[in-house]
Amino acid sequence: MTIEIKQVSSLDKIRNFSEAKTLMDKKTVLKGEVFSFQQTLFCKECCALTVKLESKLSDYISVYIVKNTAMDFPDFEPSPDNDFIDTDFITKEPGLMPDLLKPISFQNNTIRLQNCVATLWIEVEIPENLTAGKYDITLNYDGIIYSDNSEVSVSKTFTVEVINAVMPKQELKVTQWFHVDCIADVHNVSIYSEDHWNLIDKYMCEAKKQGINMILTPVITPPLDTGVGALRPNVQLVKITKNGENYDFDFSLLKRYIDMAKKNGLEYFEISHLFSQWGLKYSPNIYITENGKEERLFGWHVEAKEESYKNFLCRFIPSLADFLKKENVYEYCYFHISDEPVSAHMDAYRYAYELVAPMLPGAKIMDALSSIEFYESGLVKTPVTAIDHIEPFLEKKIDDQWAYYCCGQNKKVSNRFLSMPSHRNKIIGLQLYKYGIKGFLQWGFNFYYSRCSLYKVNPYVTTSSDMAFPSGDPFSVYPGENGPLPSLRAKVFKEAIQFVSLLQKLESYIGKEKTVELIEKKANMEITFSEYPRCPEFLNELEEEIKEEIKKHS
Repeated sequence: MTIEIKQVSSLDKIRNFSEAKTLMDKKTVLKGEVFSFQQTLFCKECCALTVKLESKLSDYISVYIVKNTAMDFPDFEPSPDNDFIDTDFITKEPGLMPDLLKPISFQNNTIRLQNCVATLWIEVEIPENLTAGKYDITLNYDGIIYSDNSEVSVSKTFTVEVINAVMPKQELKVTQWFHVDCIADVHNVSIYSEDHWNLIDKYMCEAKKQGINMILTPVITPPLDTGVGALRPNVQLVKITKNGENYDFDFSLLKRYIDMAKKNGLEYFEISHLFSQWGLKYSPNIYITENGKEERLFGWHVEAKEESYKNFLCRFIPSLADFLKKENVYEYCYFHISDEPVSAHMDAYRYAYELVAPMLPGAKIMDALSSIEFYESGLVKTPVTAIDHIEPFLEKKIDDQWAYYCCGQNKKVSNRFLSMPSHRNKIIGLQLYKYGIKGFLQWGFNFYYSRCSLYKVNPYVTTSSDMAFPSGDPFSVYPGENGPLPSLRAKVFKEAIQFVSLLQKLESYIGKEKTVELIEKKANMEITFSEYPRCPEFLNELEEEIKEEIKKHS
């Protein structure tokens, strides 16, 4: 009895051995690059294997076992007014999909196979000071097949060629909304207890590994994904005391949060929204201590235009800005008015913007939206646009154009649902580069609630916020026993982000026009957000061509 091994790229999602198709045994990389590949094993009999790693790069290698997770809601049903059926999915049937990456150690580690497939995810972080040259990565598998008690020993080697060029620093700003309340709830700790802070630290560290360099900062509890009248846990970092008509602000928790983010390499701060989501009708839920008692003085019971909330903002925002300047982060902050306004909310948004903007001189204000009118009217200079509505914005050649996707971007465009193939995840890197997009936003780094945050969900049972959003949309990390565990989708999206930097490196040698020409010649088509080659081979082959071109110039 033998054990079969296939070595494949990071762009395969392997549910059975026959799905390991994108064979790969070597790769060209830059210094400072992070890359991954997979080894898939199959045996018809029950066996136990010990895994050993041999490589001069072993200090820079992390190995995970790929685990299936529940895909309870693959995608929305097609709408009756749109007859386009997107077929670029692995499946639209509920079931299991490989996604969770569990780290393995090389001390007494055993993989068990029984007429099934086991896949290892091997991630390599190439140091910037590594000597150029070729390096082998070998995984040895030794064990016993139980049916006849026979010993078995197999191995597989992957070769890395490190070229004499350094991956440039990531310029693309990337945020996935960081939900500190979900961290506390899913790990059953008190908000801002020491246990909570330790977990926040670990989740921040994992966010940075995934290419995130901007973090949602809850100066007040973010008014996001909260049903009208409902309350999310109070996570405001600013403690507020009211004395008559005056307010005092304690920024000590905010300072701790900022310092922790900096320690983890997070450079930019996304200040939580100042008005309610989907229409700006209400003030956010804000807790304030008055006469020794903490109460929710603002929230669903206070409309956004009430004088009391205006007076509060006129005291809060200047004090917050002064604190951020003293901490030397004001210029790295992005402020929000309200999430996803539409044309019908224009007057409400104008009121809020004209109130807030004068108190934030020189600051960047951005919001997720799909209506070009907000930019044309001068209300949003940094639009964060859904990628299936972005064409009118691209025509304007906006200096600080951002992009986003969420549950609604499920036709033609890139996304990272569990049901989608990984090439559809990674392709966004080429698109962001071509169109000069400055930043990318996605709403769910770790959202472990139902729709509108009405109750907690178990992310190991439902990956869809309990049938609210396509599986994979609400989060990119799973809660482990002691902190976050990464997903396959997050690792592939990191590759997409890195693709932007790789293309910028090539651009530094041959210019942008020729770089885009190289991409589209390989694609044999013009790349847009909705039109692109839909296969992993294109991305893998293009990446090798780009690196060969960089090698020539370096």
